[in-house]
Amino acid sequence: MIVPNSRRVAGHDNPGECEELPAAEEPGGAPRAGWRDLLRSTHGHRAVLLTAMALSLVGGGLGLAQPLLANGTIEAFSHRAPYGVWLAVLASVFVAEAAVSAVAHYLLERTSDGIVLGLRRRIVDRLLRLPMSRYQQHRLGDLITRVAGDTTLLRDALAYDLVEVTVGSFVTVGGIGMMIWLDPVLFVVVAGIVGLTGGLTLLLLKGIRRTVEDAQDSLGGMSAELERALSAIRTVRVLRAEDRERDRIMRLADKAFHDSLATARRDAIVGPAMTLAVHGSMIAVLVVGGLRVAGGEASLAELVGFLLYVTYIAEPMAGLFAVFAMLQRGLAALQRIEDVAQLPIETDELTSPESPPSTRMPVDAQTPAIAFDNVNFAYKPDRPVLREVSFVVPRHRCVAMVGPSGAGKSTIFALIARFYDPTAGRILLDGRDMVRQMSVAECRAAIGLVEQSAPIMDGTLRENITYGRPEATDAEIRRAVELASLDGLVRRLPAGLETHVGEHGDLLSGGERQRVAIARALLPRPQLLLLDEPSAHLDPANEAVLLRTLRQIAAECTLLVIAHRPATIQAADSVILLDQGRVAETGRHSQVAAVIHDNAIRGE
Repeated sequence: MIVPNSRRVAGHDNPGECEELPAAEEPGGAPRAGWRDLLRSTHGHRAVLLTAMALSLVGGGLGLAQPLLANGTIEAFSHRAPYGVWLAVLASVFVAEAAVSAVAHYLLERTSDGIVLGLRRRIVDRLLRLPMSRYQQHRLGDLITRVAGDTTLLRDALAYDLVEVTVGSFVTVGGIGMMIWLDPVLFVVVAGIVGLTGGLTLLLLKGIRRTVEDAQDSLGGMSAELERALSAIRTVRVLRAEDRERDRIMRLADKAFHDSLATARRDAIVGPAMTLAVHGSMIAVLVVGGLRVAGGEASLAELVGFLLYVTYIAEPMAGLFAVFAMLQRGLAALQRIEDVAQLPIETDELTSPESPPSTRMPVDAQTPAIAFDNVNFAYKPDRPVLREVSFVVPRHRCVAMVGPSGAGKSTIFALIARFYDPTAGRILLDGRDMVRQMSVAECRAAIGLVEQSAPIMDGTLRENITYGRPEATDAEIRRAVELASLDGLVRRLPAGLETHVGEHGDLLSGGERQRVAIARALLPRPQLLLLDEPSAHLDPANEAVLLRTLRQIAAECTLLVIAHRPATIQAADSVILLDQGRVAETGRHSQVAAVIHDNAIRGE
């Protein structure tokens, strides 16, 4: 299962209950991404990439043939020989190169989009399966940026740039070979100019990967800050904090801008530098080549052919320098993606199996729905949260769990939901050890959870209720709606179950959102329903409806409720009082209330 995160501070059981959480951190720890990792990312698409590369090489070969054909045409024309065939072949080669290049371009487009889709699937799947502690450590906006922005940045590097490096190298080497064959002296002149300019360009491009990583990190931070502000926009508006939030976000936007400028300055070098190299080479070839033609050391056709090769390899040579910069961008994006891809995920294996998962003991009315047997738990070894916690929740009963903030109530819910495993002791669900005899999926299939915030997702009321069972029948949905006392709302809404509830359920009241969350949890028919502070934000009228709902639900499944409101506690069949990670008292409300009162008098 999951090892408790060592950076979380123990002693408080709920992030909302005075718990000191670690500062959000960047995902990291993955080895430095290199060229092999870039090639590894094309797995599953290499056949198409190789096909596109082969077509591009064919196109490059056809392009290399064009100056020779032009040379032959000029020679034939100069010697008044038939040149129609030369022109026809030259035209055919032009058309063939265009057709082959078009097919290669389409294959590269399709492949690059397929690679990005595969990367996004991989990252999204991992982000949805991280251990719960990871979501408290990393900024959600930054994680989202890695799915969208970084994969897009990586797109060209994985397809176009890798192919362009291969094809550009082929064309450049082939062109260099033909230039040497036509005129070695002119080639030495061109090589000197291009080598000097290219070497200086590479030195100036050094460090571009670091600036790209910095820019992407700043963009991720900006997205995280924007997500933070928008998720609390009502509070931001009421407290008139728009300007502060804007300045906070724009500081990161400014940093991203300056990091991008640093990258742009390096990128801006490539174009002019290669233009200088090409123009300088052509002028040198015209001057030196013209002198050689005038002196009879070379023919005009050879000079024209050489000039054509200079212009022909100019673009792929410039492309190689531009590709170097883009590949550095791709490696920076791949590094951020791999940082997320290497994060550990939650597993569904038995933690330390003592018996086969299928082993089931006979269950009868006397078997507790859930039982804690001397359970200990700590987020850090020296800061225990639960200490030898033992209690029993009978079947089809409503049990309230009470205690001060940080007493361990939400941690008990987290252990039942298998977000963490106990460090000692046993948790029995229907008589089976949840950790050693049940997988995570089995445990979660048997429980339902209604969080205090009752998160509602954008969509229709039906989509929210059937979230756990999209295939549920209308009869099953009606049953859940009635159990959650939601039928009145469904009748009032203009489109009934098909009514859109808005982002985060903003079109519903707090009580309505709570009951929608209860209906959603009840639809899969859980054996045990966990309710975290269900009445915390309800007015008396909605609280009365909730209590009636709880009585109805108790006939269907067992209820374990974290409660602070007196009415909710009094409605429970029994109460568990937690204090400083221990069970202080169990029993009826009157018994537990007496203990709370006595402790208050003694100042405990």
